[in-house]
Amino acid sequence: MTLAAHAFTQLATWPDLAEVEPSCGIGRALASAHGEIAHFHSGMDVDLYLTARAIRQFEDHLTGASAVRLVPGSHWVTLHLDVSADIDLLMTLVSLALQAQQAWPVPGDGPRTRCNDQHSGTLPHENLSGN
Repeated sequence: MTLAAHAFTQLATWPDLAEVEPSCGIGRALASAHGEIAHFHSGMDVDLYLTARAIRQFEDHLTGASAVRLVPGSHWVTLHLDVSADIDLLMTLVSLALQAQQAWPVPGDGPRTRCNDQHSGTLPHENLSGN
């Protein structure tokens, strides 16, 4: 089982999250009552909707994490899951994303942008299950 598949399995048990069809049409997604939170595009890459405000607020921490990739103008961050500690970071950021979505709408967040997979077009696609 890939790290992303393991993380997805854990997050799918959270009471505030449910599996949905990803709006980008690629991979698997989890959403709260307020909208999509995470897109699992590959066995190693997850796009996470944090909102512009949360990204601004935690930008120094996000840019300091080697697993995190920010795309300018996107309200999504990409996590590259290389080691099990990256799953811990993902869990923390999903909690932050849930809190940020509950505060919606917040001035400056603007409309949702596409997830980073479609925004940048640079992430590799591989089977989430690792097969």
